[in-house]
Amino acid sequence: MTILKTNIIGLVAAAMIVSVPVSAKIPKLKANNIDEVIKAMTIEEKADLIVGARMYHQDENAAPHIKESWKVVPGAAGRVNPVPRVGIPCVVLSDGPAGCGILPVEGEENYFCTHFPIETLLSSTWDVDLVKNVGEVIGNEAKEYGVDVLLAPAVNIHRHPLCGRNFEYFSEDPLLTGKMAVAYVDGVQSNDIGTSVKHFAANNQETNRMNNNTIVSPRALREIYLKAFEMVVKESQPWTIMSSYNRINNVYASENPELITTLLRDEWGFKGAVMTDWWGGADGAAQMIAGNDMIEPGTKEQAAHIINGVKNGTLDEAIVDRNVRRILELIVKTPRFKGYKYANNPDMKAHAVITRQSATEGMILLKNDNQALPLSSKDRNVALFGAVSYNFFSGGTGSGDINRPYVVSLLDGLKNQHIVVDDNIKAIYQAYNKPKEQGEQKRVEEMPMDTAIIKYAAQNNDMAIITFGRISGEYIDRVSSDFFLSETEQELVKNVTRIFHNENKKVVVVLNIGGVIETQSWKDMPDAILLSWQAGQEGGNSVADILTGHANPSGKLPMTFPVTLSDHWSSLNFPIDQKIDRRWSVKTGLTHDTKNVDYTVYEEGIYVGYRWFDTKNLQVSYPFGYGLSYTTFEYGRPSVKRDGEKVIIEVAIKNTGKVAGKEVVQLYVEAPHGKLDKPVHELKSFGKTKLLQPGESQMITLSVNPDDLASFDEETSAWVTDGGKYKFVVAASSRNPRGDVMVDVSPSTRKVNNVLNLPAAFKK
Repeated sequence: MTILKTNIIGLVAAAMIVSVPVSAKIPKLKANNIDEVIKAMTIEEKADLIVGARMYHQDENAAPHIKESWKVVPGAAGRVNPVPRVGIPCVVLSDGPAGCGILPVEGEENYFCTHFPIETLLSSTWDVDLVKNVGEVIGNEAKEYGVDVLLAPAVNIHRHPLCGRNFEYFSEDPLLTGKMAVAYVDGVQSNDIGTSVKHFAANNQETNRMNNNTIVSPRALREIYLKAFEMVVKESQPWTIMSSYNRINNVYASENPELITTLLRDEWGFKGAVMTDWWGGADGAAQMIAGNDMIEPGTKEQAAHIINGVKNGTLDEAIVDRNVRRILELIVKTPRFKGYKYANNPDMKAHAVITRQSATEGMILLKNDNQALPLSSKDRNVALFGAVSYNFFSGGTGSGDINRPYVVSLLDGLKNQHIVVDDNIKAIYQAYNKPKEQGEQKRVEEMPMDTAIIKYAAQNNDMAIITFGRISGEYIDRVSSDFFLSETEQELVKNVTRIFHNENKKVVVVLNIGGVIETQSWKDMPDAILLSWQAGQEGGNSVADILTGHANPSGKLPMTFPVTLSDHWSSLNFPIDQKIDRRWSVKTGLTHDTKNVDYTVYEEGIYVGYRWFDTKNLQVSYPFGYGLSYTTFEYGRPSVKRDGEKVIIEVAIKNTGKVAGKEVVQLYVEAPHGKLDKPVHELKSFGKTKLLQPGESQMITLSVNPDDLASFDEETSAWVTDGGKYKFVVAASSRNPRGDVMVDVSPSTRKVNNVLNLPAAFKK
């Protein structure tokens, strides 16, 4: 994060002195007297409320009430300043989304928070009920630790595999992202605490994130990058939205009235408060005018700027009052305002069970030749290769990290399932791995392994498991070398598979990663590949549950695994291997110095992920929606019916295998040719079966509204649904159709606001 530079004039220490008006009776905040409280507040108090509580390192000379607020929830990302004179309490904001992001307190272990799976894994479940349940548990834990608003979920799109924060995001597809976000928000807010859906909007790279100018068409914005936000606002009404760091078509997101007011509030009907990302934007006054209510985490200088602006007439106090009103409307809903007595003692044991179960649902079986998995009764002695096997990554770094009480490694998970791990191999890796402090997660460079040691292992064990790990986080994007296996990793998988196969013994690869890696060049070597993602604190147990067959994998890919990076159209416009450190830099002027650093052109438009690969029929390593199971499923013939203009598709799914399992059913739609170019197909609905026993069937119902079929026409600023015959395809992945029906759809047009247009220099 950076220290925000603002165009502040006339800062004076006296600006923070509160001038209390003479009044016979001072109102205390209630749910029904917000306007009265606003009238009673001084401009100093209003400014202090808007800018939030300062961070620890910023305010050594802070007022006593601010210092006290720091102690409320240690490690919380931010706080809304209290105003005791009018009964406004401190409100606590905590990082997410893989759990409640606060600090443990030495000697008080109960301050640790449960580390849940990363959002990418959660979306891999394709199970909205499961994600809602995870949200409920995270929300409960946050509430019991005294948190009022969870800064989650993150609903930005996987535009490119190397984005450093992809692990915090759900998917490359806006519909899947939106459905997951709705479920997460509904779950968290069922605890009567708030969420802050982030990062609004088009925040899809970390390189120069504070200043990068996203150049993107209104159509791509509407159909890809804003769609999930629109869904969650209309279906769940999150308490807050967090504006993103980046500019969009020359204007900072946090300073853009078209984005925050015209679109978000007027068009979508958002009722809550908008806050900046931490130190985001450049002009606090412009942020407030645009409709960005809370400037987080706030500085004394920003508060003084507001005060001086009102006093000298450059900032209308009516705007200040509007923003304060929205903040107070948020505050009166919080547990702290309502007097909730949190106990700092959530049910951590129960939550550990839930994170373990949820993680198994999102793990994806990419390969399973000759039923290599699950492990048989003969596979009890395992040679465990890969440094990360012994030091599992539970999640990413930065604000998406969690101070967890422990992390179960794959070694521990296998031992808990009574699998014997070769002690000699274990000792080699444990000597190689350096001890780690709590919360520290860095990429582990793989250790070279002598072939003589591998031969010994093959002769003395029943099978081999290799784990490859990757980790990323805030501030910087991944580099291309992180996408490919290193030479050492290549040699490891090549030598282990060759030597173990010579002994007629199988090899399984586990991918403990937060983002996509290259698999095409080596996937033919091992017998099985399990994509475990980063599964939270119980990750090793969850993986072991899958490997041993205690759980049947049912996850499906929420993004495409390409053959190589250059196959992504977005690779032409992404800061691949840009060696530039602008983590702490902020520029207040608009520049076009360095392509993909100072500005990034979303030249691919709507052709993100499978929309590009499938339309161009490009070879992929694994397609969007792909995933195997230990059982097999038969798809019945889909049928169609109408409920008004709504299209309802029904299909029977039967478990034709020998073990219980779940299947994800996906519905893609192929549109007729019209005025606008369109992808060959797009995901429009999905569902997941219950746990089907062998021979059991379930009818899955998938529905699509006419608006779901619309494309955005920039010329008319309208959502347009072409009339004609649409093919509705029931599928097991984007490239595995199982049946289809043709449906007649009536044309329709829905006008919306003409906003967020491309700068003239980038218009065709």
